[in-house]
Amino acid sequence: MRPSLRETLLLNAVTLFSRSGYNAVSLRDIAKASGANVGSLTYHFGSKANLLREIYERHTKPMNARRLELLGEARRISNPDERLMAVLRAYVVPAFTSSTESDGGGAEFTRMRAVLSAEGNPDARKIIADAFDETSRVFIEALADCVPGAPLEGVVWRSQFLLGALYYALINPERVTRLSGGAVDGEDREAAVNQIVEASYASFRSLPTEAAAPESSTMKGKN
Repeated sequence: MRPSLRETLLLNAVTLFSRSGYNAVSLRDIAKASGANVGSLTYHFGSKANLLREIYERHTKPMNARRLELLGEARRISNPDERLMAVLRAYVVPAFTSSTESDGGGAEFTRMRAVLSAEGNPDARKIIADAFDETSRVFIEALADCVPGAPLEGVVWRSQFLLGALYYALINPERVTRLSGGAVDGEDREAAVNQIVEASYASFRSLPTEAAAPESSTMKGKN
């Protein structure tokens, strides 16, 4: 079935934002790509910021809901090592299994997220924060619970590194294939999930904890 004009405008906006960023794309550009006039955009969305907000709400709500569902299961695991692995998978897996533009996935939307995050437009920054910050804080809390005594600074930074790895694996899988001379398939999503989770697990497990502090202090006193 042919998409409605509203759907066409949303799809073309994602395409243009992913290629050129938010600042460089005008409502006129989106209207032209959609075979419509600017009045159609203002009628449906009011402004470019409102258009972007609807894009994020449509794409991120299903993915965030799945992440929280998996996180709830992970938090019931008593073993801290197994729980950490499950929490990380709860964050990573939905980004890969959500494979269409309508359920939070798709390389194009992920590329748009990366471009807009780097661009730093105030409107886009607020929309991104509204879409992800609440869920991200829940995951940071869950990760901190898996490494009790670890400094919050380290947990937050490593969470940021996890997001960066996830972005890059999703938007540029062909680089893995190229750099490995074809020995590794960058499009293998299961392998990508496992590699990101294993690397992130090692990263969080390497955080210093309060339990190590007394020993460190004692050693200093002997020197």
